[in-house]
Amino acid sequence: MTEKQFNVGIVGYGLSAKVFHIPFIQLTPSLKLHSIVQRTPKPGNSAPEDYPDLKHYTATEDLIADPDVDVVVLCTPPNTHYPLTRSALLNNKHVLVEKPFVPTSGEADELTALARQQKRVLCVYQNRRWDSDFLTVQNLLKEDKLGRIVEFETHFDRLRLTALAKGSTWKAGLKMDEAGGVLYDLGSHLLDQVFVLFGMPDGVTGRFVNQREGRLVTGDGTDEQEPDSVTAILSYKNKGLLVFVRAGVACVETRQMRFWVRGTKGSYHKSGLDPQEDHLRAGGKATDTDFGKESEDRFGRLCIVGGDGKVEDQVCPTVEPETYVRFYHLFAKAVASGKEEGVPVPASQAAQVLRIIEAVRESAKTGSEVAPQA
Repeated sequence: MTEKQFNVGIVGYGLSAKVFHIPFIQLTPSLKLHSIVQRTPKPGNSAPEDYPDLKHYTATEDLIADPDVDVVVLCTPPNTHYPLTRSALLNNKHVLVEKPFVPTSGEADELTALARQQKRVLCVYQNRRWDSDFLTVQNLLKEDKLGRIVEFETHFDRLRLTALAKGSTWKAGLKMDEAGGVLYDLGSHLLDQVFVLFGMPDGVTGRFVNQREGRLVTGDGTDEQEPDSVTAILSYKNKGLLVFVRAGVACVETRQMRFWVRGTKGSYHKSGLDPQEDHLRAGGKATDTDFGKESEDRFGRLCIVGGDGKVEDQVCPTVEPETYVRFYHLFAKAVASGKEEGVPVPASQAAQVLRIIEAVRESAKTGSEVAPQA
């Protein structure tokens, strides 16, 4: 019996579409790349030139209205996600939305309810759940290698002392109220991974900094109060656990920290980012034999309390990656079944992560610990 294929329409033709979505759609047997929206194709950056056999649109509403399109993938700025997702669902499309999902948890809740009403799959592209370093951390916790976790640090630090020029990309222009800025862009990755591991925190403390100018800021919505860096502390009272989430632009390191996990039986220290994105940006393919695999010199360090009570320091190999191919495999299965429980990153979970983000913002304004809304 031939597997049913679902026609996929892509909205947007930037880095996200070209690097993170189209290559993986083409590797997923039950999905067929059908159409692309690009508002202003140009020589050297033209979806019609790159994919002459597909249908092409310059207006999103035309693709959404196309009865042959089964799945819409939104690779547009986050301030467009709510209206476009809503329109696609009302036109009976399954929807995959790039992160950040939407600006508010209320919008996320509304879209979750609409997807259920329409009996359509709604998924958020939190691809870093399939990073090999994160999967390594998951395995260490699952196998109880570290004991009870008492502190968990997760970082996305860089040395970027010059800000993007306004107008150069959408990221240079959007504020937090539009799901822009470091908290939504990088913070949503870090907080999503923390949510997967530990669930919702009891309390959240957030601090915003403009590290480029050396100022603490509040993120109150004005230009001068927008941060370029964020630190958040998540408290899990019943676990006796503190989680530190950091993303900064003034970190001078040869190897940027990624994870530092401390438990009663051991600790895990990992630097450097998962290699999949760099591999894809450099023109590599997900079918390459070395795709997603880390070299040994990038492995993390594991400190374990030995039988004699002494601490042993050892290399901790990064797990064999499932890679972002796995995400699309799971997404395609969910589309075929139409069941929310099969969605790899359901919108309902993205709504919970947005509640944590909103608590970080409120704490940064008030200077107090904030309990995320239920």
